[in-house]
Amino acid sequence: MTVLIFVGALLGAMAIGIPIAYALLFSGLALMLHLDLFDAQILAQNVINGADSFPLLAVPFFMLAGEIMNVGGLSKRIVNLAITLVGHLRGGLGFVAILAACLMAALSGSAVADAAALATLLLPMMVKAGHDKARAGGLIASASIIAPIIPPSIGFVVFGVAANVSIGKLFMAGIAPGLLMGIAIATAWWLVSSREKVELPAASTWREKWIALRESLWALGLPVIVLFGLKFGIFTPTEAAVVAAVYAFLVSSLVYREINLRQMYHVFVSASKITAVIMFLVAASMVSAWLITVADIPDQVIALLQPFMDNPTLLLIAIMVLVMVVGTAMDMMPTILILTPVLMPVVREAGIDPIYFGVLFIMNNAIGLVTPPVGSVLNVVAGVGKMRLDDVAKGVLPFMIAQFIVMFLLVLFPSLVMVPLNFLTK
Repeated sequence: MTVLIFVGALLGAMAIGIPIAYALLFSGLALMLHLDLFDAQILAQNVINGADSFPLLAVPFFMLAGEIMNVGGLSKRIVNLAITLVGHLRGGLGFVAILAACLMAALSGSAVADAAALATLLLPMMVKAGHDKARAGGLIASASIIAPIIPPSIGFVVFGVAANVSIGKLFMAGIAPGLLMGIAIATAWWLVSSREKVELPAASTWREKWIALRESLWALGLPVIVLFGLKFGIFTPTEAAVVAAVYAFLVSSLVYREINLRQMYHVFVSASKITAVIMFLVAASMVSAWLITVADIPDQVIALLQPFMDNPTLLLIAIMVLVMVVGTAMDMMPTILILTPVLMPVVREAGIDPIYFGVLFIMNNAIGLVTPPVGSVLNVVAGVGKMRLDDVAKGVLPFMIAQFIVMFLLVLFPSLVMVPLNFLTK
């Protein structure tokens, strides 16, 4: 009954158009009334404590780094480097999008920011070369969702706080799965683009490649600094976010000289707006998280999943299917904040490594960003490319299937996550 009241209140509030943050507060209020625990002070205290977290300071700074990266010329130089390396191959511009997405993922951690940048820079080029516009948009959308998996990842930061696990280990664990997703997308693109007749650009000379590499070295230095610092304990993930933002600003203003104080004002406003949305969601979710614990909902969920508890693989498959379904109707952050406090006790009870589960969980939520009808990355690409959402959804289908295959391979073979993690954290 308690589970039905929580889910019913949440879905009912969302169905009538209440924003998700307020829907979370409403479902928490419904639980309080059901448990006869209503107290306005408890409600306010949990909202305040929900946002009062040092690790969550990483969110605004990673968002700021991503905004500076796009305005200050770092994204442009990454894309140009990818063009000189693989742009001349058959389907080369698609491989450019994938390679650039992997490199940019290590700079921003935001799928939406990467999607906007890649769609702006590459989609017109791909269409001009003769690629199907919807398929090209679908490729860019699917490549952009590598950002929440390869560090630094805002999704990992939020999950780490909600699940009380090491954000640094989550970052390290996401590297191999993120690269596997890039390989899967590249394979799918090679298969679907082989039938297209496109105009291939001339191969870049070694001198052009060297110039592109030299110009992008400062941009490529950012992920190296962040990963090196995390690996050797020089700074925490939160401090890494500050380093990333300051580094991106210094490179954009002093080296590339493509950003000025007037532009920085708009950058700060944009990053602040997105951060405010995420932080309010986190704060509102903590009310529900506290009441979920008080109402003993995790134990009820464990009882429901008891037939799977003796087989971690079957349990993970069941959870992944559940998250897939939820991902079609809910954005990434709300899904993380709602499901994490419910699922983590189940995962720990079954003896599944929380870091391993976190990688699969965030990967599934990232794929949800390109599943219609809510997929926010699909909406960004459709908006930038001036396309119908239905067309982009059809174009993304083969790449989304490839990503789901990778995810379920990781469910069946945990060593694909844990072996690289153990190597990187030695």
